[in-house]
Amino acid sequence: MKLDLLTLKLFVRVLEEGTISQAAEREHIAAAAVSRRIADLEQALNTTLLVRTNKGVSPTAAGLELLYRSRALLNSVEDIESRLQAYSQGQQGLVHILANTSAISQFLPAPLGEFGRLHPSIRLQLEEKTSLDIIRALADGKADLGVFTRLPYDADIEAYPFRSDELVVLAPLDHPLARHERLRFEQTLEHEQITLLPGTQINYQITKVAMEANRSVRVRTEVSGYDAMCLLVNAGMGIAILPRESARIYKVPQTRMIELEDDWSRRDILIGVRRRRDLQPSAQTLLNFLLQTAS
Repeated sequence: MKLDLLTLKLFVRVLEEGTISQAAEREHIAAAAVSRRIADLEQALNTTLLVRTNKGVSPTAAGLELLYRSRALLNSVEDIESRLQAYSQGQQGLVHILANTSAISQFLPAPLGEFGRLHPSIRLQLEEKTSLDIIRALADGKADLGVFTRLPYDADIEAYPFRSDELVVLAPLDHPLARHERLRFEQTLEHEQITLLPGTQINYQITKVAMEANRSVRVRTEVSGYDAMCLLVNAGMGIAILPRESARIYKVPQTRMIELEDDWSRRDILIGVRRRRDLQPSAQTLLNFLLQTAS
């Protein structure tokens, strides 16, 4: 006979209740069946576990040792069951999120903070990537969720509207463009620009529009994030195209935000997954939460 959880549970219950009959009643099983399991257990272990009297049972030294170890084992099993049940209900797990710079700096901190308070057992792994890399990673199954800016890139993923943002020109106060309230993008092509690295949606968009006008972007410096971009604009190194909210967040003092009149400056931010139906419960919980906050 091999040790099994039911027999160990019955053994513990017998010692807790003090008699086999009371243990059997609590576990809704025949007393004879409980007695037989305990006897088989003693035979398998080749040792006496219980002292039986007409008043009930008490453990031998071996029985006491088995009692302690059985309780620890059964508690561990209960913990496993509760944790796995939490996974099935989306209450626990690790969710791997890829997001572009715009999403991380503008839209994700508040909802992810609230989600963390509501679901403390779900851990979030947030990684910054370009929109193009995010879409490719989702298609390859390398992340649970992605938050990115819409790109003309055909990928086998599912995407849902999340937010929208608006691009502006950020210029030093003493820059020739700083006197304008509104600009067309082509007007910026006469001036040196601080741009995001290739692969970002903004870099793609401004390069595309410039090429369509048979022009090119005069790149002074390429950076990986809006914080560096704003600091360099503030230092007078050039102008930059970035989301309005990002420019506002960094509050660079020696700069001015200028409206862009081009239609493409209004952008959609999407949440993408490879297949919604295949998401683990914790990732499904996060996706549902983020979509409820979408605007």
